[in-house]
Amino acid sequence: MGSGQVTDWQGKHVTVAGLGVSGVPAAKVLHARGAVVTVVNDGDDARAREQAAELEALGVTVRLGDGATLPEGTELIVTAPGWKPDKPLFTAARAAGIEIWGDVELAWRLRGRDGRKAAPWLAVTGTNGKTTTVQMLASILKAAGLRTAAVGNIGVSLLDAVLGDEEYDVLAVELSSYQLHWAPSLRAHSAAVLNLAPDHLDWHGSMEAYARDKGRIYEGNRVACVYNVADKLTEELVREADVEEGCRAVGFTLGTPGPSQLGVVDGILVDRAFVENRQKNAQELAEVSDVNPPAPHNIANALAAAALARAFGVPPAAVRDGLRAFTPDAHRIAHVADVDGVAYVDDSKATNTHAAEASLASYESIVWIAGGLAKGATFDELVAKSAKRLRGAVLIGADRALIRDALARHAPEVPVVDLDRTDTGAMLAAVQEARRLAVEGDTVLLAPACASMDMFANYNQRGDAFAQAVRELGA
Repeated sequence: MGSGQVTDWQGKHVTVAGLGVSGVPAAKVLHARGAVVTVVNDGDDARAREQAAELEALGVTVRLGDGATLPEGTELIVTAPGWKPDKPLFTAARAAGIEIWGDVELAWRLRGRDGRKAAPWLAVTGTNGKTTTVQMLASILKAAGLRTAAVGNIGVSLLDAVLGDEEYDVLAVELSSYQLHWAPSLRAHSAAVLNLAPDHLDWHGSMEAYARDKGRIYEGNRVACVYNVADKLTEELVREADVEEGCRAVGFTLGTPGPSQLGVVDGILVDRAFVENRQKNAQELAEVSDVNPPAPHNIANALAAAALARAFGVPPAAVRDGLRAFTPDAHRIAHVADVDGVAYVDDSKATNTHAAEASLASYESIVWIAGGLAKGATFDELVAKSAKRLRGAVLIGADRALIRDALARHAPEVPVVDLDRTDTGAMLAAVQEARRLAVEGDTVLLAPACASMDMFANYNQRGDAFAQAVRELGA
């Protein structure tokens, strides 16, 4: 079908791989445009049958429990982002020369329909911080008076944003590595890779493949490729990208910025990229205190959001106003309460070692609550870097022994409580043990460095359990 926008779907045979939050909207959109749609889905549970019935009532063919066989006559596959590239369905499609798109690619091809102007995309990816940065960016753009929305991997369908009734001046788009893998023709106005650390390697196959998919976000950028000065991998991705003539590399740093960078000087967020004579001049954007919370990794998020907004021409005052107006989602380094002079902080969203490292770096004296499902992670580097900040550790969850052993190797003087239980009530016990270890001025920090599904439905439920346990301490 080639690159660019597709206008005639009438009679095209399209296979949608997967139901769920992306597959169902994709099937509906394609069917409404006259495509002959077949949905294949691995699972055959109650939820899948409910979604299948909804689509079949529209005239869409659905095959449950068979996601491996390529339907006869398929001309295009549109896949849910989580489907791995090595699935037999995709192997057969590639052998037959059939293109494979994700829902992001479909949204990109359908933008600007009905003669409306297609809103530019300011895109964000990275191992950690994507959602916060995209929300900050949307807040800044709104403060500048622009019609915008935070969409994509943040949980808001790009198809809904592109095809809905509301028109936008610009979209703040969060993209995962999965989504980028299946979006070959995406060309953002400007994009940022916040950081890179090993994650989802079972899906991508290697760190190199993971980084390569993240780097796709820079392809064809028109104005700015925003990278993290402290993370050389992100800068390498910029160097490797094929961008439009005149597109610039713009760095962000927690230190003093050089030319073509944003950074921090004496508690002020400063722009030396989008100013006249950037060799000598700088523009104040906001104060560090305008960032909520002003933890180092969150300041980095704010600088990345500011860089993308400035690339779009947003004035400095809107950066300040947008950051002040921004409220972070729950369970992201959220202060719950102070009890007996000890701060209790919920960062249940820190589900991998990279996120936990950033969280631990935000406090000086910590009683650390950690553990859960390790997802193949190792913890030696995390513990070694954070050891001097740890007053104690309380470990929960299925893979807590991995963290316990790392603590024994790299922080043997740190007292450790190993809670040999994985029931949800373990969180109350963990908070009580943390209280016993903490002294006035400490921070009890839930930064698990692990996924939650061994004990909880998701990280939100885990964070809620922590907050409830803290409230019971202060009762």
